[in-house]
Amino acid sequence: MDKSLQEKLRKTGKLERTVAVLLLVYVCLLLIAPHGLFITLVELTLLAVGGWLVFRVARMGVRKVIWRLRNRLLVAYLFIAVVPVLLIVALVGLSFFILTRQLGANVATDELEHRIARLHAATEAVARYDAASRARALRGAVHFLSGRFAGLSMILRQSDGVSVAPEEAGVGAPPAGWGEESGILFHKHRFFLWSHSVVADADVTALAPIDNSFLSGMAPGIVVKLEPPLRPRPGEEPLALAPGAIGIAPPLPPPANRFDWDFPWFADVPVAVWETPGKPRVATLLAETRPSVILDRIFPEITNLDEEATLPVLVFAAALLFLVVECVALVIGVSLTRTITSAVHDLYEGTQRVIEGDFSWRIPVARNDQLAELTTSFNVMTGNVERLLSVAREKERLQSEIEIAREVQNQLYPKSMPSTRNLRLTAICQPARMVSGDYYDYLRVDDAHLALSVGDVAGKGISAALLMATVQSSLRAQLRAAADGQAQRHELSTARLVSELNDHLYTFTAPEKFATFWLGIYEEETGILRYTNAGHLPPVLFRNGHTHNLEVNGMIVGAFPSIEYGESHIETLPGDLLVCYTDGITEPENEYGEMFGDQRLIELIEKNAERDQEQIASMIMDAVRQWTSSPELADDMTLMLARRL
Repeated sequence: MDKSLQEKLRKTGKLERTVAVLLLVYVCLLLIAPHGLFITLVELTLLAVGGWLVFRVARMGVRKVIWRLRNRLLVAYLFIAVVPVLLIVALVGLSFFILTRQLGANVATDELEHRIARLHAATEAVARYDAASRARALRGAVHFLSGRFAGLSMILRQSDGVSVAPEEAGVGAPPAGWGEESGILFHKHRFFLWSHSVVADADVTALAPIDNSFLSGMAPGIVVKLEPPLRPRPGEEPLALAPGAIGIAPPLPPPANRFDWDFPWFADVPVAVWETPGKPRVATLLAETRPSVILDRIFPEITNLDEEATLPVLVFAAALLFLVVECVALVIGVSLTRTITSAVHDLYEGTQRVIEGDFSWRIPVARNDQLAELTTSFNVMTGNVERLLSVAREKERLQSEIEIAREVQNQLYPKSMPSTRNLRLTAICQPARMVSGDYYDYLRVDDAHLALSVGDVAGKGISAALLMATVQSSLRAQLRAAADGQAQRHELSTARLVSELNDHLYTFTAPEKFATFWLGIYEEETGILRYTNAGHLPPVLFRNGHTHNLEVNGMIVGAFPSIEYGESHIETLPGDLLVCYTDGITEPENEYGEMFGDQRLIELIEKNAERDQEQIASMIMDAVRQWTSSPELADDMTLMLARRL
């Protein structure tokens, strides 16, 4: 369990304790003081904290459920595939519901407006006649329209009087103030279709009562009702219908199927009031119908073909096809989900084995897809890691051995400077690796002589360090022999010592192993330095601002047998500084491929020759490192300085 989940559980535990304390306080207050402000505050606090606790627990439960990739993919599939489909189905159903209701009301209002327009056309036609012919035209219009408008009556008012058709209608002329009007009229607690047309010398009014027979005849299959407004505006008298004015509406047609529900809708229509010209009111037109009725009106050619070609059958077939496609998609989605989750589960199990240190675990690959490639990559990775760990263990073993070799090599270097009367020595060696192939040594031969030596073994690392140890042991053995008087018959000669060292290395080392070597014997009484240089970089003597390169007396040691080496000598003076070094000082290159070089080394020492030897050595090492601009050394760097006091 990760730390974040543990922290959440810890916080949830605090909430649980808080809820428990609040619940205990609430129960105690119910027993002590069930009524009061404090118990109300406790109730509100308990509801808030308890709700937050329920929310946190539910959220952690959801996260725990979808922790597995399979559950997460299934939830994602539900949200991506199933939920949109359900939303689309719900949207289609809602749209069909609203459309059916709206179409029912629109059909009723359109039919009502069509009849009003027909009635208004009749009054306009009568009004256009001349005064002598209007009465006859009025009776003709009533006769013509009585088949469409039951109870129709028309009133003609002109200068010679008022004419009513039919005469028994008993309807008077409308109040003064009405202009051109048509629509619905409220008069004598009843609704009428009416039209009022006005010309210069007359006006014509037509009234057709609105009842259930009229409303049901407008749109067959649609039950239409007309009702006064429920809440009149301020200052208006409510419009009250007379009992039986509308009557009982006929029932809806029977449903075509179990989903053929009745859908009511309404629309506001303006209503003129007989007694108040120019002050219309609003009535409510209610329309109730079924989807099958609307579909019969919209698609009569489809629904009237035959019994098997009805639209519900087509819709059912489409829905069934959609369900089949959705089931197939669900099966495919679950199958793909299982392939993904099984691969991830195998990878999870493999990573757990790797965490436990079992890098030999391999996941079986049974498919040929990207997940299989990922599994194969995991197997290759674990195999590579297993090999790398083996190499790392071997490297660690070698590193420990190299560390031991480094400690052994450090023991080979001289620990302290021998006591001298007029010579001060400083030496430093910085290996490029853990061990060095460079060699330096100084050893007192007897009371009057001091041996100095510097060498550079070919190569780096362990092999070079071993050869360096061989050079040191051989040289020291020869010097001890000279010091013990075992070679008194011979003069202490650097040439002879180097020649014997060459024969020893050639005999006991591989042919490709060799070294450059410089050996000097310093006589303290006279200050004379006798030396032999076997292919090494010539040491430099600094005297009174001038430099002198010492001679080279022969070739490298260890490459060829029975080599004769020469010997040189130089008399040192007080203040002289002898600098011996290896090629790790002069051959490092900068980023442009330019070597540090002997001349740059000589100039650096000349500028600082009067400084302390340790300071000079440190400055040289720092200058070489700055020259290369690299934290790693390309070669071993060894430097030995000897100053005559």
